[in-house]
Amino acid sequence: MDFTFSEEQLGFADAVRRFLVVEAAPEQLREYWESPTGRSPEMRQKVTEQGITALSVPEEFGGMGLGDLDWVLILQQVGYHGIPDSLADAAYVAVGILNALPTDSPLRQEWLPRMVEGRARIALSHPINPFVHDAEIADLVLVWEQDELHALPPSAIQTRLNESIDQSRRLYHMEMQLDTSTRACAADVGARIWLDAVDRAALAVSAQLLGLAQRMLDLSVDYAAQRKQFGKAIGSFQAVKHHMADVAVKIEFAAPVVYRAAYALAHGQADRSVCVSHAKVAATQAALLAARKGIQVHGAMGYTWEADLQMFMKRAWALAGSWGDLGFHKQRVADFVLAADAQLGPAQTFGS
Repeated sequence: MDFTFSEEQLGFADAVRRFLVVEAAPEQLREYWESPTGRSPEMRQKVTEQGITALSVPEEFGGMGLGDLDWVLILQQVGYHGIPDSLADAAYVAVGILNALPTDSPLRQEWLPRMVEGRARIALSHPINPFVHDAEIADLVLVWEQDELHALPPSAIQTRLNESIDQSRRLYHMEMQLDTSTRACAADVGARIWLDAVDRAALAVSAQLLGLAQRMLDLSVDYAAQRKQFGKAIGSFQAVKHHMADVAVKIEFAAPVVYRAAYALAHGQADRSVCVSHAKVAATQAALLAARKGIQVHGAMGYTWEADLQMFMKRAWALAGSWGDLGFHKQRVADFVLAADAQLGPAQTFGS
């Protein structure tokens, strides 16, 4: 089997990378995060113009109609450059929820075109995450309730900010009243929609963690090349080389696991949930190791506001528990591997 990304997928990811290098420099992100909302309307408009918000919206609504394998490379760049993950929640996960609704659903008909135009900030509320990201500035909130899907406007919700270690994240407690008027679909349909949404969200976090791990490794290598002790760059010391090599190996092993999970989701494979959990575990471990080793290389200054490392390190810590922590995803992997009828081994990699 030829399991490689297409030239179009690689080209689009590279175009996003070049865009973010210019538009999402760390000093610009700091300015956004110190604002009341933590967001920049100008940045959002530029993201829309790049086509990112339209990526998986069907062509009938003006989108590109692309899928999970197209997203996974984009989300790595989102992580690498520190873009707030609510973009992924809205443009990837929420659009997936809307796409799964019946074709005549008013919710689907209204909000997919708005997403293409960049006029839709959609927040997601699910019990796997106690707090809702960007609920205060959302135009629509999609809410899980006993596998039902509810859709609420901001006027129907009371929010209260909950501080996060990652200053880019705006997390909120929500109080709301759910009834038949807010219900978009019943539990018999919503159960499958929400299960896919959780898997898609966990994949999005995994891809971002992979990008974050690479960014922290790059920052640490750059610092080690410049910082001198005893008249030599600290990067020339064997112990520092070992730290960086450990991180590089973790990233190298995590990347194909994340891509495999995207493949499983894109093709609707029966084992897609366990593939996603495997990806979340591998990417989380890579990012947490990159953060720890990065701090060791930088020393205490790595924690300071002036150091770029702290931005990506705190994001990794925050995302490690988002859409299922390590315990949740390790349990899903264990349930699969230890099952009496588990289909394991190389022959099963793409066979289900």
